[in-house]
Amino acid sequence: MRRWLDRLVGLGFAGMTLLGGLIFAGVGHRWIDIFAQFTAPMFIASAVATAVLAVMRFRMATWAGLVTSLLLLVVVSSQWMTNEPAPAPDAPVVRLYSANVYYLNDDVAAMRRSIETADPDIVILIELGRGPMEQMDTLLAGYPYRAGSMRMDQTRGPSRSVIASRWPLRQIENRPDGLHSVAAVARTPLGEVNVIGVHLTRPWPFQYQWGQISQTMALGDIRRTLDGPVIIAGDFNSVSNARIGRQMKDDLGMAPATGFPGTWPSDLPAPLGITIDQVWRSPDLTFVSRKVGQPNGSDHRPVVTEFTRAG
Repeated sequence: MRRWLDRLVGLGFAGMTLLGGLIFAGVGHRWIDIFAQFTAPMFIASAVATAVLAVMRFRMATWAGLVTSLLLLVVVSSQWMTNEPAPAPDAPVVRLYSANVYYLNDDVAAMRRSIETADPDIVILIELGRGPMEQMDTLLAGYPYRAGSMRMDQTRGPSRSVIASRWPLRQIENRPDGLHSVAAVARTPLGEVNVIGVHLTRPWPFQYQWGQISQTMALGDIRRTLDGPVIIAGDFNSVSNARIGRQMKDDLGMAPATGFPGTWPSDLPAPLGITIDQVWRSPDLTFVSRKVGQPNGSDHRPVVTEFTRAG
């Protein structure tokens, strides 16, 4: 009985290894893509299970689990670790706070504490509900320059996205079909930087199959109209090494900040979460740091990044 159980568990790991290989190969099928979102918790679960099996002396299952864990580590490492170009000497550093604050979250005090703790220069808030919108001057005290999106009512509503800055902003008017976004040019010590806040739809099977793809194409249409450095941040509902991440890299020419620890759901410890809240940069910029911010009452953790000019 023990031998059959050992083989059965090893067969289960073989299936996970095959799935990991398909994700690593960049297969864009919707079934593979939905599993690709969970490579981080899959790796952690596989590593823990392998350790338990080793203690229980299940030899075949342990070896199978070790192979699976190593493959999943290789897969997830591309979102957990990124290669950043060296910063330009003496270039100023800009700090960005970006968060999906959840449309039913009315805890303005928690949002404010989270922002104050991060002490950012630019703030991007996604899915800002009616209550916080009515207390905008309290929430964004010290950030007098602001740009806002149209109201989003579909499935989540009503909510808006906002960019706020210590420095002057010039809003970029864009109304791409199907994409909820806000864009502005910030006059920073680095010079003018294009800043875009986005909220992509949930992936298939939670929403229609081509939703995220077509929205990212619309984001690309905005990106191609911009001159100079670009920062795109928000809730992508996808990790950076899945199908949408590859589209951001290949079609938009953007590079992601590191994705560890995770941002969603905030009820889990951050190392167990998945990083669907991301920040992307154009090649003329480089990230200096990235971390998750203090809780703000949302089911997403905020992301605090620092960027500067690439050398």
